[in-house]
Amino acid sequence: MLSGIPLYLVLLAAGVVALYGGAELLVAGAGRLALGIGLRAATVGVTVIAFATTAPELFVATIGALDVSTDIGLGAVIGSNIANIGLVLGLAALIKPLRISSIVMRRHVPFMMFSALLLVALGADGTIGRLEGAILLLVLAGFTGYLVYSVNADPAPMADDPDAGDGIAPRDIALVGGGLLALVIGSRWLVSGGTGLLSAFGFSDLFIGLTVLALGTSLPELAASVVGALRGETGFAIGNVVGSNIYNILAVLGIVALITPIEIATSTLRLELPVLVVFTIVLVAMMGYGRRLTRLDGAGLVFGYAVFLYLLYP
Repeated sequence: MLSGIPLYLVLLAAGVVALYGGAELLVAGAGRLALGIGLRAATVGVTVIAFATTAPELFVATIGALDVSTDIGLGAVIGSNIANIGLVLGLAALIKPLRISSIVMRRHVPFMMFSALLLVALGADGTIGRLEGAILLLVLAGFTGYLVYSVNADPAPMADDPDAGDGIAPRDIALVGGGLLALVIGSRWLVSGGTGLLSAFGFSDLFIGLTVLALGTSLPELAASVVGALRGETGFAIGNVVGSNIYNILAVLGIVALITPIEIATSTLRLELPVLVVFTIVLVAMMGYGRRLTRLDGAGLVFGYAVFLYLLYP
């Protein structure tokens, strides 16, 4: 029987694989379900797919907060959002310059910026309590309502997707169910393996969340955006990350804070949260200039993420 560090490594690897596989199943099933009831493909990318790829953060943050500490959940969310911008979009832009659609820039990017600033404002006193969690979820409800209104005001033409509107298939429901099950199991393995491994070397729970767990839970976004860039679906790559960053803050931290208040360390207020805001502002500035992310922008984002990891190392 494995024990100690070898066991943690196996759990960590198995957790990453299960999270990736679960997210892929969830993305496939949820995306087809949404298209089956007539949603526009671009809208699916920013809403259904983004929420589906946020599921690993939700499970890891919730299980980590309940089983270990709230630092795990907070670190996973902040680290994942920074990784989404610096690593995921950076690599996708290096593969192929990413064009920014006017819909994403107008409807979704402002909410991404607002979510990051709202997190800083609510956490300025060192705690995200149940009241703050409720506020985050109310903003999420407002964002979702706005998206539904936008879709109804601008319905998808049937030419968007030849398979759209075909209805709900049992196979797609099975994919969603299987994906959720894999996410639950993978989250437990990743939290157990990651915390056990780095704790054995003396690293803090926050550092674990910001690095190993954040990178592990960002795999679905990384896979979706890189594949989208390779296939030329650059708008999907952008929408996936923008939507995921919104849901990470509003949904994941909102739910975790309702379950148990999240304590924010002074060091997090001084480094990680400002870095998140800076990455978000820089991304918005890059997106606004020329409405595209160039390979040079991608290189800058990846370099910035590498610097962030270096600053984290104790």
